[in-house]
Amino acid sequence: MSRNYKFKNPEGLYFVSFATVFWLDVFVRLHYFDCLVRNLNYSVDNKGMEIYAWCIMPSHVHLVFRSTIQKPEDLIRDFKSLTSKQMIALIKENNQESRREWLLNSFKKAGLTNSNNTSNQFWQQHNKPIELWSAAVIDQKIDYTHNNPVVAGFVENDYDYLHSSARDYAGIKGLVKVIIT
Repeated sequence: MSRNYKFKNPEGLYFVSFATVFWLDVFVRLHYFDCLVRNLNYSVDNKGMEIYAWCIMPSHVHLVFRSTIQKPEDLIRDFKSLTSKQMIALIKENNQESRREWLLNSFKKAGLTNSNNTSNQFWQQHNKPIELWSAAVIDQKIDYTHNNPVVAGFVENDYDYLHSSARDYAGIKGLVKVIIT
């Protein structure tokens, strides 16, 4: 893993992106999105995560966040660890998941090639944290996060995408507790 990206300032505001292994489009069913939304809100309520922007795409997540209790790298590590276990369990239990065996085999394959895992790997290891040092950079990363579904062609307006904080910035109650800049 490249060490060019690090959480250098434990109190800093960061933009992170993390993707599923092989960029698999996992988040295509509502209860998979719900798992991440539930865990983001849990992290806000119990882990000291302040979320300024978020978006869940089919294969990856974008966050603008700050950690107020623990090191940001520990917060993201714990979030990814917990959600990976929950997501794999959801996929295993979902009899209507037509891609179940393929997804599970992909997670197993990724886990076998990673010495840090004992069986499965859901998320890629890196987060590519970028510390946001100015209001202009913060606005740029929030806009980038919110425009991801528009650029992908999922929606015409960023606030129409349910699994993003763009709704909150448009005055529509969103799914995750965010701090509006």
